[in-house]
Amino acid sequence: MTPLVQVIWEDWADRALPLPAYQTAGSAGADICANLPPELRAGGITLTPMERMVVPTGIRVAIPAGFEMQIRPRSGLATRHGITLPNTPGTIDSDYRGPLGVALVNLGPAAYTIHHGDRVAQCVIAPVLQASYRVVDALDETDRGSGGFGSTGFR
Repeated sequence: MTPLVQVIWEDWADRALPLPAYQTAGSAGADICANLPPELRAGGITLTPMERMVVPTGIRVAIPAGFEMQIRPRSGLATRHGITLPNTPGTIDSDYRGPLGVALVNLGPAAYTIHHGDRVAQCVIAPVLQASYRVVDALDETDRGSGGFGSTGFR
């Protein structure tokens, strides 16, 4: 079964830009474009080092119940320029109907300009299970026990 993500455009959006799209047959994530408001299209938006902002995509989505949309960084932007997500992966819940924005942060040493139509992130549609939570008297024992960060070694 292929989940269908319904999409509507914002009134101001440039409808000539592509919807989220897979670039290859084996892609797990569909690339998402920056769809800037008309007044920002000519110059783009610039992220200075350590600056965060939400980049608009010009769309709203309806994700099928039982799924989520994970927003993830694009590896090329992250490795070449330090542009990533401060909340990676970002989660878009199936009941959210607001504007789809991509939170970006510039961890690189130089300012980076995002131009209208640039692919800025990727989205992965994933199944969701909701668990039940219950207080118990004790947890089962494991070999790892309470070993936390770094407790399993480096190699």
